Amino acid sequence: MALPQLTLNLTQGSVSFNFTPDAAKDLQTAIAQLMESLKVTTQAKGSGSKPSPQKPTEYQFSGGSVFLEVFCNPNIWPTPFAAKVLITLRDEHIRLTTEAELTRLIEDLSQYLEQVG
Repeated sequence: MALPQLTLNLTQGSVSFNFTPDAAKDLQTAIAQLMESLKVTTQAKGSGSKPSPQKPTEYQFSGGSVFLEVFCNPNIWPTPFAAKVLITLRDEHIRLTTEAELTRLIEDLSQYLEQVG
């Protein structure tokens, strides 16, 4: 049975690749932790205090011939809605590295999980 395709909508275009529902849930958990880090940073900045540095989010998935890496440093974004993630997607033939909006990644992941759920 073929794996379902996850489609990530990028600033210019989109990319689809094989992704497992379990990996999608793991990525969703990593993004939830990232959102909490972004909220802590935003709240500290809003109160006028210096926020304590938050740990960057680094998610990796390797399945079949596909490798996906998602990276975000929550310390550089003013709000969760402004945050972007660095996405690297590669297989034996091609490597794609690009930025995507965090909110768009959350939407794409939710849509994928609804389709496979």
